[in-house]
Amino acid sequence: MEIFDKFTRPMRDLRLSVIDACNFRCLYCMPPEREYDFFKKDEKLSVNEAIRLSEIFIKLGVRRIRLTGGEPLLRQDLDQIIAGVAKIPALEDLSLTTNASLLADKAQMLKDSGVKRLTISLDALDPKLFKTMSGNRSSVEQVIQGIDAALDCGFQNTKLNCVIEKGLNESQIIPLTEFARERKLKLRFIEFMDVGNCNQWNLEKVVPSDEVKSIIADKWPLTELEANFFGEVATSHQFEDGKGEVGFISSVTKAFCKDCTRARISSDGKLYTCLFCARGTDLLSLMRQDHTDQEIANTIKDVWEKRTNRYSEERMDALQSPRQHDIVEMFKMGG
Repeated sequence: MEIFDKFTRPMRDLRLSVIDACNFRCLYCMPPEREYDFFKKDEKLSVNEAIRLSEIFIKLGVRRIRLTGGEPLLRQDLDQIIAGVAKIPALEDLSLTTNASLLADKAQMLKDSGVKRLTISLDALDPKLFKTMSGNRSSVEQVIQGIDAALDCGFQNTKLNCVIEKGLNESQIIPLTEFARERKLKLRFIEFMDVGNCNQWNLEKVVPSDEVKSIIADKWPLTELEANFFGEVATSHQFEDGKGEVGFISSVTKAFCKDCTRARISSDGKLYTCLFCARGTDLLSLMRQDHTDQEIANTIKDVWEKRTNRYSEERMDALQSPRQHDIVEMFKMGG
């Protein structure tokens, strides 16, 4: 079965948040100067509830699931969620996003439980700058140890995600590219976005992907690659010397809403149809009120078929006037 929204976009990808808490305080997501209220244990999806929702979404056409947070590795029963989701028939890819600070001790567990791919957030290799951008949490050495542990466990197609903010970490573009090339990692540069309500975003802080690409291409010539599948968010380029690839996620300067196939589930079981949603649809309550799988599937189908989200394409018009409502914080529903 496959379902489509108002713009004929299929639902093929699910971002499933397993926890909203994080041990970092990255400036663009959870600035350290603020206090945060996290979901209580009974407010979050249980292991069985996370697996059940995954099964329902796969029956509706989802083929790729990414486990997100917060920081997923903080969840103590994560291995049980992974093992349950990984066994679902028709699932083509199970990946996980992490800041890698705990990865050195958990990489083998992730591999054994059924995670196929990892995406690791890393915004700076310079130790002082890393501390600043992570809210003075952990260290870049600890993250690198986690990355190397994952590679030693046999994880392939590992991605590094880097958010570039003007005036802050442009100096890291070349060092991060060199680091990724040395370790055969797929590096993705992400334009600084206006996610959530507390990252003090403005357009002047955005470094366009074309500028980042130009900096890299001056040192290592690039050739653009074809997309691997409909809805792939990164525009990938191969290094002409054969040493891997680099990609660019340009949601500000080159919005890709028209190809968006992603649904998102927050760790408290709400369905969001866009990263910039204000409200979600409560699926956790439906499960706890003993609704059947079919009834929950019908709710999901109804929400998706009414979907018209295309915030990034409309961003410039939206910025002409103050936002009329808060949008959900990214750490609540995953990136």
